[in-house]
Amino acid sequence: MADVVRIWIETAHNLALRCGGWAYVAAVGGALMGAAGGERTASAERMALAGLIEALKTAPGGASVEVTSAGPLVLGLAGRLAAFAAGEEPPADNLDLWAPLTVGLKQRTARFVSAASAPGTPTAFAAAWAELARDKAKASGGFRAVIPKANLAKLRV
Repeated sequence: MADVVRIWIETAHNLALRCGGWAYVAAVGGALMGAAGGERTASAERMALAGLIEALKTAPGGASVEVTSAGPLVLGLAGRLAAFAAGEEPPADNLDLWAPLTVGLKQRTARFVSAASAPGTPTAFAAAWAELARDKAKASGGFRAVIPKANLAKLRV
């Protein structure tokens, strides 16, 4: 049986400025990878969806995926996705992201897990990168970057 792909994902959103960011760390077959991104004008839900879509791209089709987050918005996606699978229509907001997320998850088995954002954890690391992405997106209009391997090497996974 293949290893489980572990993904830690966090988002950061500024409601007043409507800018947001996301970041993930993925452990795939013993290797760590990660990325962060953000938009100048985006809802908090949009950041959670965009981050999860990007993170799922690291997992091969048919893989088992464990999505870990301290964010209630990311964790709440599991229930919403289950409702869509049961026949409920996705909301009109962010429909451009719900469709690829639904397709991406159909190709994988996903389990959502709650985790505390304690210092030194992948969750806290992703949260810090999400805040950086939010701030960079606010200043530049958009942001996307791969997290350097040297930074990822400091994580205890």
